[in-house]
Amino acid sequence: MNLLNRIINSNTFINICLVGSFTALAVRSMNQQYLIESLELQKQLLTDNNKSMKKTMWDWKQKLYAEASSPDTAIVPLSRLKSIYGEVVTLPSDADADADEDAAADTAGKSTTKLLI
Repeated sequence: MNLLNRIINSNTFINICLVGSFTALAVRSMNQQYLIESLELQKQLLTDNNKSMKKTMWDWKQKLYAEASSPDTAIVPLSRLKSIYGEVVTLPSDADADADEDAAADTAGKSTTKLLI
């Protein structure tokens, strides 16, 4: 028992435990750094891929609009495509305007916003 107490209280034992702890922390930190670098690389690759897909989709949309703008070959009219993509606000008909006036009278001055599709 006396020998065990001397070993535990000796500076050499404490130094060995400290060096072991610091080594374990350094290895863990190194592994985490490698993981972070690989995740950052993966993030960059995904960002580049997303930008490429957005550009491709934009090009397809522009090509579709170009094809729809010629009345001879258009399967779907350009105005219909723009309304599908939400780029054109359709004007309400007279019946819708009357219904809006009635609704405005019911709300008694409250402002409302109506989405026209």
